[in-house]
Amino acid sequence: MLDMNYDGLGITIENYVAVVEIQRGPNNFFDTRMISDLAEAFGKMEVSDDVRAVVLCSEGKHFCAGNNFNSASSNEERADRKVEEGNPLYGAAVRLFDTNIPVVAAIQGAAVGGGFGLAVMPDFRVVCPEARFTANFVKLGFHPGFGLTHTLARLIGKQKAHMLFLTGRRITGEEAYEMGLADVLTDRENLRAEAIKLAAEIAENAPLAVASVRATMRDGLSAAVKAQTDHEFLEQHRLQQTGHLLSSYGYSPRNILLEIDLRDHLPMHQNMLRENP
Repeated sequence: MLDMNYDGLGITIENYVAVVEIQRGPNNFFDTRMISDLAEAFGKMEVSDDVRAVVLCSEGKHFCAGNNFNSASSNEERADRKVEEGNPLYGAAVRLFDTNIPVVAAIQGAAVGGGFGLAVMPDFRVVCPEARFTANFVKLGFHPGFGLTHTLARLIGKQKAHMLFLTGRRITGEEAYEMGLADVLTDRENLRAEAIKLAAEIAENAPLAVASVRATMRDGLSAAVKAQTDHEFLEQHRLQQTGHLLSSYGYSPRNILLEIDLRDHLPMHQNMLRENP
């Protein structure tokens, strides 16, 4: 029996499909610990005879609104961080990309910033029309992270990714499906069921062959994400030193979500009140 007790994650296994639910609703922010826990859980599933495919999903209204800048662990991590040591969050993200088990994401609501990066880690994405993808980093004077400058370009092409990065544009579930970012488009009510259906279809096949083909198709991906997150972190640090990060827009780091153009999806929260410059 797998030990799968992680704070903020719900995990069930049935018919060789593990459903991993992020339980930090409604917005499902992540921190380094959660990404590390996901990587550890996926690693355990990779070597288990009970799991052949994974569905990554979230409770609540949104898939993932990105990094939780309010968490105590994130604040302590930033305070102790040395540039030459890199970003522990990105180290955990690389471990996530390095696991060799098929993953299907069920994406509802917003996948924002680092949450967008998490959404492109799985092999496949099942979305509904209400899904929203936003790489809004430049709106905050920030460089993209989580390896997204590599992974998004790998999925939809460098030119389309370039446009999304430089505009900070929001795209819908339908647009994501049309540009190849999403693999299945369904209604909100059937979202998770469709993701489980796809994962089950994968799990029906010979597991060693699936692992072999997946490794071939994703060959070099984790190494590329490692190189890219190293570069992204250095650029983020460099921009931070200019004084144009966040403060130029009248926002503190903990209020980062307000600059996201998701007013029809993300409710105004008392911890996201705009501060005066």
